Amino acid sequence: MSFSLLSLSSSSETASSLLRNQCNFSYVTSNARILGSSSCSFLSSAAHYAFPRAFSSSCLGGNSDVESSEIVSGETDDEDSQVLIVDEEDITSDLPQRWDVLGLGQAMVDFSGVVDDEFLERLGLEKGTRRVINHEERGKVLRAMDGCSYKAAAGGSLSNSLVALARLGGGQPIAGPALNVALAGSVGSDPLGGFYRSKLRRANVNFLSAPVKDGTTGTVIVLTTSDAQRTMLAYQGTSSRINYDPCLADAITKTNILVVEGYLFELPDTVRTISRVCEEAREHGALVAITASDVSCIERHYDDYWEIMANYADIVFANSEEAKAFCHFSSNESPLSATRYLSHFVPLVSVTDGPKGSYIGVKGEAIYIPPSPCVPVDSCGAGDAYASGILYGILRGVSDLKSMGSIAAKVASVVVGQQGTRLRVQDAIGLAESFSVHCRNSTFWSDIGSDQISSL
Repeated sequence: MSFSLLSLSSSSETASSLLRNQCNFSYVTSNARILGSSSCSFLSSAAHYAFPRAFSSSCLGGNSDVESSEIVSGETDDEDSQVLIVDEEDITSDLPQRWDVLGLGQAMVDFSGVVDDEFLERLGLEKGTRRVINHEERGKVLRAMDGCSYKAAAGGSLSNSLVALARLGGGQPIAGPALNVALAGSVGSDPLGGFYRSKLRRANVNFLSAPVKDGTTGTVIVLTTSDAQRTMLAYQGTSSRINYDPCLADAITKTNILVVEGYLFELPDTVRTISRVCEEAREHGALVAITASDVSCIERHYDDYWEIMANYADIVFANSEEAKAFCHFSSNESPLSATRYLSHFVPLVSVTDGPKGSYIGVKGEAIYIPPSPCVPVDSCGAGDAYASGILYGILRGVSDLKSMGSIAAKVASVVVGQQGTRLRVQDAIGLAESFSVHCRNSTFWSDIGSDQISSL
C-alpha cells in the first residue's frame, strides 16, 4: 500500500488547495530544576554559560523575585560555546523573500533540571503537573533556586520543532537548498528576551517579533524527578499576548507553511489573533498546521481548537492522548481510531504513540509507522522532533506517506537517544544526508485522495 503527499517544492498555492479539497471542513460541535536544595542534580551540557549580572531580579520581572543582584549560573541547551545578549540593532535585516515555515508560538525561556520528591513537597508542588503561576509564586520558586545552576534554553515545544527543522534543512548540498524558518511570538525588552532571540538566531531560526518595550519575557521552570515525570511552572509575562503587528502581517504573505502552537489557546484574546493569522495564511496560499500541545489545554479550550482546526487546518500534530481528547474518545480507544476520525476533518493528521510507533491519517484512513530503533535516554521533545520530520518531508517533496513517517520516526529516535530536547547539528547533518535518497526518488503527485489509498 502506498500513501502519497504532495510536494511544496513547486507551488505552495497549488499544494494548499489540493490538500484542502480532500476534506470536509464541517465544524465539529461535539460536545531545576529548581533547584534550591543540595539534593538537586543538574542536566549536563557540552557548553557552559554563566548568566551575567544583568540577569538579576530586574530581568526576571521585578525585585521581589530575587533579592540578590547576582542570578544563578546555568548551562546552555545545545552545542553553542557561548550565548550573547544581543541588541535589536544586531539582528540582521537581510531576511529571505519567502519563509518555508513560520511558527506562531509562546516565546519563553526554560530553566530545567532534575530534583527529588522532597524538593517538590517542600515547595508544595504536585508532581507531573503543568500550571501557570503568577509573579509572586515565581518569586517564591526563584528564591528556592538561589545559588544553584541550571540548564537554560530558548524554550517551547514549537521552538524545538523549528530548530530541528532548520538544522535538518541547513543546506547541505546533497540534501537540497537551505530552508528558511522563522518564529513569531512575544518577548520583553529585558535580557531574557535578548537571550531568547540570540539562541534562536544561532540555530538559524529567525525571531521576527520586536521586543515589547518594558515587557517581561515569560519563563518556564521544568523540574524532572527520577521517575521521568516533569513538573512545569509557567510564568507567562509578555508572552501572554501576541499582537498582529506589521512584521507578522508581512511574514504571513510570504509563507509556505504556518505552524500554530496549541499552548496559545490558553492565552486571553489570542484566539482572535490565531484566527486572523490563519485566515491570512490561507488567503496567501500557505498550509496551516496546528500542534495539540497538551490534553488539559484541549479540554479547557476544546471549542476554540475545533473552530480553528475545522476552518483552517491542513495538518494537525498530536500524541495519542491528545488525539483522543480531540475526538472525545475514551482512553480505551486506539490511536488508530482517533487518527482515522480526525482525518475526516483535517487533510493530514500525525499521531504519535510513544515507543509503540505513530500513525498518519488521510481521508478517514490511517497508516502505521513503526518506531525507529534506539536506546531511549530522554523522551522529552520526541513529539516535537517527529513534527519537524513531517515538515521536512513535505518541504523536500517526499511524496509517499510511509517514507515521510519513517523520516519523522528517525528524527524522533535520535532525540530520544540523547539528553535534551534539541536535535544536535551534527546529528541533523547526518540525518539530512541519509534522507536525501527519499527526496531524490520522490514522485510528485496531484491528488491526496488517489486510488493508491486502500482500506486498512
